[in-house]
Amino acid sequence: MEDTQETQKSEGKVSLEFTKTTLWQIISGVLAVVLVVSIITNGFSFNGNGVTGGTVRNNDQGNSPQAPSLPTGPVDVSADDDPALGDKNAPVLIIEFSDFQCPFCSRFREQTFDQIKTNYIDTGKVRFVYRDFPLSSIHPMAESAAEAAECADDQGKFWEYHDVLFQKQQEWSVTGAPSLKQYAKDLGLDSKFDDCLDSSKYQKEVSNDLNDGAAAGVQGTPAFFINGQLVSGAQPYTAFQAAIEQALSS
Repeated sequence: MEDTQETQKSEGKVSLEFTKTTLWQIISGVLAVVLVVSIITNGFSFNGNGVTGGTVRNNDQGNSPQAPSLPTGPVDVSADDDPALGDKNAPVLIIEFSDFQCPFCSRFREQTFDQIKTNYIDTGKVRFVYRDFPLSSIHPMAESAAEAAECADDQGKFWEYHDVLFQKQQEWSVTGAPSLKQYAKDLGLDSKFDDCLDSSKYQKEVSNDLNDGAAAGVQGTPAFFINGQLVSGAQPYTAFQAAIEQALSS
């Protein structure tokens, strides 16, 4: 009888372990599929119903206003007085709303921006404007980085600082202000940078960019308006090329 009872217990234990193992295999498979979809669609979206494919979105009402539905036609978006590259009279205006801590914004900078600059900005066809859209609820250092870049702009080094922030995104996202200040020193900026960052001099400026972006329909980063037409996400160069050429021909 004891042998029979011990066997039944062992069989039950094996069955339970098998069930747990099978369950974890199923969960792992589902997560793998979600990861692949996220990569293909340029990231995750966060909404009230969970996680879906798309660019990262911020629904935290404490950090940014609720954006309207994505625009389907041209939108009148102000370039404000934000950092810009290219001819002021260029026929095509691209306004980017970006987050320095966003990995997909970094992807755009590393994989696409230089081609746009070489083929369109440097040739006088495009004027490119950078505006801030920090998704603070998921990127806690994004607003500080945006303010730091504005402080660098005070000393004529916005684009150089912009590039460093994307290149070293994983570093300063963890270390914070000390790294932001060190990058300024590395670029030859003086002590006014530290004073600017510590005083939150550009907090309102960053907030204004965020509000303007939300009002224009921006729901995630990076987001681009090419002569008012929204292009959302870290699209490949060919997508920007097609949109720019269409704008040039219209």
